[in-house]
Amino acid sequence: ALCILLYPGLILIDHGHFHLGFALWGVLCLSYDWDLLGSVAFCLALNYKQMELYHSLSFFCYLLGKCFKKGLKGKGLVLLTKIAGTVVVSFAVCWLPFCTDMEQIMQVLRRLFPIDRGLFEACMFSSPPPYCKLANIWCSLSVLIKIKNIVSPQTQLKLSFVVTFLSLLPTCIKLTVQPSLRGFKFALVSCALSFFLFSFQVHEKSILLVSVPVCLIINEIPFMATWFLLVSTFSMLPLLLKDGLLLAYAVTMLAFLSVCVASFSIFEKTSAEDLQLKPFSLSLKGYVSWFKSFPKIVRSLFLLSLTLMGVLSLMSAAVHPPQRLPDLFPVSVSIISCLHFLLFLVYFNVVILWDSKNSRSQKKIS
Repeated sequence: ALCILLYPGLILIDHGHFHLGFALWGVLCLSYDWDLLGSVAFCLALNYKQMELYHSLSFFCYLLGKCFKKGLKGKGLVLLTKIAGTVVVSFAVCWLPFCTDMEQIMQVLRRLFPIDRGLFEACMFSSPPPYCKLANIWCSLSVLIKIKNIVSPQTQLKLSFVVTFLSLLPTCIKLTVQPSLRGFKFALVSCALSFFLFSFQVHEKSILLVSVPVCLIINEIPFMATWFLLVSTFSMLPLLLKDGLLLAYAVTMLAFLSVCVASFSIFEKTSAEDLQLKPFSLSLKGYVSWFKSFPKIVRSLFLLSLTLMGVLSLMSAAVHPPQRLPDLFPVSVSIISCLHFLLFLVYFNVVILWDSKNSRSQKKIS
């Protein structure tokens, strides 16, 4: 609990995103099998902030999977009917003030989904050139390929939808076929990260929608969770510097890392089993010879990542960039963070997709 409370992202950015609180209530309710209350809580979260779409498929697939598991000819059908009714009523109550006029409803929808703006905002900063400083795939690629100049807004929308959908599909299928609370929590992370990396009109602070579910699994994978939460805060560095939060950033990052190291002994939990990769490693046995030194490799990569983040943070704060490349440091922060997030997405998908093998092996051991 102390590590979660010390997560720098939530301390530094703001506490105004109440939808995260509603979403957490939804997760809590589902963990106690209070499915209807959990559905209400998440409907409130989604109607408060459309960005909760990042978590929506995880909730949908988990609840649908529970209904399938109970049997759609008996208890499962009853549960599905109750959940569907709860969702419809919750949405109706939230949208009732706007339902007096169709034009008013359309105006709300246009404001919620500003498609005409294109794939991403040109820049949150005023300094030229207008490179995007967001750590997702489209902004990172735009450094080399000016996507917004060669692809129409409608095509950008379709492209982001297809890529996002394909990246979500394995996790959603697995969660629907084999629903479990553990799988649900990991799916929240994986799906939200897919949305952040590939979806339309993402904001720097949207990484909090991934980080909060990661906080929920910090006990299960303390090393990777700590690493991800540090990178997520680092990815918002240009925004934090713009708000004059350099000192607060440095202090909270060091405090968070120190508490995680002291609480979880994270450097001692880098084996394939500790990282929930034991089933995956067994499937690769005989194909990858370096897997025996995997813990040492992971620790080295983590230290390299910390060093890189520290150096870039110092340079962003203290060094003037070249005149020809005024956005050198913010763009570097975004690209490096994006590469981290892509690796994390692969990691979380591997953990999710090989989870059933892990469950079977644990039963055999028992």
